[in-house]
Amino acid sequence: MTTPVLVPADVRARLRELRLALRSHAGGDGLGQHSSRSRGAGLEFAQYRAYEPGDEPRRIDWKLYARSDRFFVREAERDSPLTAWIIVDASASMRQADRAQPGRSKLDAAKTLAACVIELALRQGDRFGLVVLGGDAPRVVPAGGGARQRDRCVLELVQCRPAGAWPGEASARTLWERVAPSSLVVLLSDFFDEAAVLLAERLASARREVASIQLIGADERDFPFEGGHRFVDPESPAERRVEAGRARADFLARFAAARAELARRLTARGIRHAEYVLDEPADLPLRRLFGARASDPVGEAT
Repeated sequence: MTTPVLVPADVRARLRELRLALRSHAGGDGLGQHSSRSRGAGLEFAQYRAYEPGDEPRRIDWKLYARSDRFFVREAERDSPLTAWIIVDASASMRQADRAQPGRSKLDAAKTLAACVIELALRQGDRFGLVVLGGDAPRVVPAGGGARQRDRCVLELVQCRPAGAWPGEASARTLWERVAPSSLVVLLSDFFDEAAVLLAERLASARREVASIQLIGADERDFPFEGGHRFVDPESPAERRVEAGRARADFLARFAAARAELARRLTARGIRHAEYVLDEPADLPLRRLFGARASDPVGEAT
């Protein structure tokens, strides 16, 4: 079966200028098909560190545990691929599309961005996995590498549909079992749900390096509506009727303030953050996150 194409040819060509890397390894300590070395489950012992959820039990030093009554993991110097996890918000709000492109939703854009990250990881020889959040339960493609792994992830992306609300904490617990410390997590969402922001913050606090992309409709950016309109929340019964011309200035000011606060909050936790508007080239937010300036200190993406 032919794998669906989610990345346009022109975007794929521009991706060659980008590479996935942890900020902590920038400037000479990269991962994957990079020239440097990292610590992990290798052969040459480097150090001990405290055990964290997601570590493999076989890496626990049981002799040290017997002496200290605490769990420690052996780390070693090794050449090791990066493990990248792509988390896609597939809740009902991601169904939104712009009037100029009614056939392309926020979720469609998120699928393209996810496929771009997968292509970067594949090209570098890195491992990657996929989590789709929305509907009844998270859908997970466990981390792996190679072309077949890419095909599995792309097929999962093609099949997912926007539905339901952001899952509760119990459902999202799958992430803690799958995403190991020091992984790179790329979170794609409109961030209209506070739980999405909390997930990004929690992952960052637990030594997962997080890069977030907020998907925004051009209609949200510009609010080009005229006359009377009814706006409906796709994840609740809430709705609001407004006279668009009179509401425009207030909406744009509030929406800009909310976006700025989101960027401030995430970057304060060390999270690389970028916005993506649906009428922009798909590689633009990835350039902001993983381009030539990706190793710069944390700061708000513009």
